[in-house]
Amino acid sequence: MEGGFLTISIVTSGAGFLSTFSPNYLSLVILRGFVGFGLGGTSVFLSWFLEFVPASSRGMWMIVFSTFWTFGSIFEATLVWIVMAKLNWRWVLALSSVPSFVLLFLYGVAPESPRYLCMKGRTGDALRILEKIASVNRTKLPAGVLISSRSTDKAEESTPSEDRIPLLPSLSKSSMQSKLGLSSFFMLFSSKLIKTTALLWVLLFGDSFSYYGIILLTSKLSSGESGCFPTIQSSGYLLGDSLYVNAFITSIAELPGLFLSALLVDRVGRKQTMSIMFGLAFIFLLPLLTRQSAVLTTCLLFGARMNAMATFTVASIYAPELYPTSVRTTGAGVASAVGRIGGMVCPLVSVALVNACHQTEAIAIYLAVIVVSLVCIQLFPYDTKGRELSDTAS
Repeated sequence: MEGGFLTISIVTSGAGFLSTFSPNYLSLVILRGFVGFGLGGTSVFLSWFLEFVPASSRGMWMIVFSTFWTFGSIFEATLVWIVMAKLNWRWVLALSSVPSFVLLFLYGVAPESPRYLCMKGRTGDALRILEKIASVNRTKLPAGVLISSRSTDKAEESTPSEDRIPLLPSLSKSSMQSKLGLSSFFMLFSSKLIKTTALLWVLLFGDSFSYYGIILLTSKLSSGESGCFPTIQSSGYLLGDSLYVNAFITSIAELPGLFLSALLVDRVGRKQTMSIMFGLAFIFLLPLLTRQSAVLTTCLLFGARMNAMATFTVASIYAPELYPTSVRTTGAGVASAVGRIGGMVCPLVSVALVNACHQTEAIAIYLAVIVVSLVCIQLFPYDTKGRELSDTAS
């Protein structure tokens, strides 16, 4: 996974900084596209961090980890708000690339996942990392021998003894044969993973469609461009005239939802947390089927965004937990990519329908997508609350 770290850091920081010097609009679009390409690999970070956290509190810590995405949005809105008042957009892009350069320096100290190393047969490297982790935490590793897939067959032939307790789950022989016969991508469509893959794709598509759609809908109604419904701008005292202030406030609106999901995810489980948060988003959107006042519209959209973000975050955590180590990053990454298609399609709803004075139809589509997503959540075969990560597809 370290290679993924390095690639993401180089592409994101390099393209982000070079876009500062874009001589024309086309080059700016191309370079920002590369930035988006780099950011698309963030599923690597989720899968990596996931493999270090104990099962008992994994959900909460994964949400805490994901919350930094929202903090980044708040930071960016603040940066633009301050810099654009005195300088220009080139300075905004240059300063925005700084965190990605910091990531390059952290690459050297980020350890590889011991679980991943063990799966690859590099038990010596895995053991050194585990010993370093134990040393930092002022404790000792449990007694036993760290085994990998390469020693599984021998272990199965002999009777297990007390001093041969594996520190990590081992890979089965059938799993190794499947890995040799199929690439990681095509393993996602194997008989044991096809249902999970299909449900995840639909769920993350619905999450992305709803979350980014609500953001665009908020912006559209805030701008007052539709001219069909009461807008946030029409009550100017609420958010002011600054686009940057609006972005700052709406980003902060996500934090309560993340806090609530962090409290629920390890208590009621991933599936129930997503169901609760998506259900609340549905309730917040439902009154918008009819014409509401500007203040109420704003509050309802903030509530919907808060819960949609929480559901999106829990789903992003749930995805890598469902896949075995051998295809975890691939499965979560592909599902995330499919989900982004929802973010690409939603402007057709938020912008086109609202511009044509069809807000009711736009809201109805969002509600329908949420219902389909809720059905998918119930169809997942199991919840991952408190479960150890799997190394096999069984």
